[in-house]
Amino acid sequence: MISYAPLWETMRRKGVTTYALRKKHQLGGGTLQRLKENDTVSTHTLDLLCEILDCPLWEIAEYRPNDS
Repeated sequence: MISYAPLWETMRRKGVTTYALRKKHQLGGGTLQRLKENDTVSTHTLDLLCEILDCPLWEIAEYRPNDS
């Protein structure tokens, strides 16, 4: 599964809030909810987050094997 746990740490470290993502960068509330739930998001969204946070993809998402 893809986990967005690194995203929240990167945002904290860079001082970017979910409010800023919504208001300043027009990221939708539904998209943020999908990220919080480790649900699917588009590669466009991942690209946008990399641009906003000025970081590589591995600071936003990581692969974690399923426990099954």
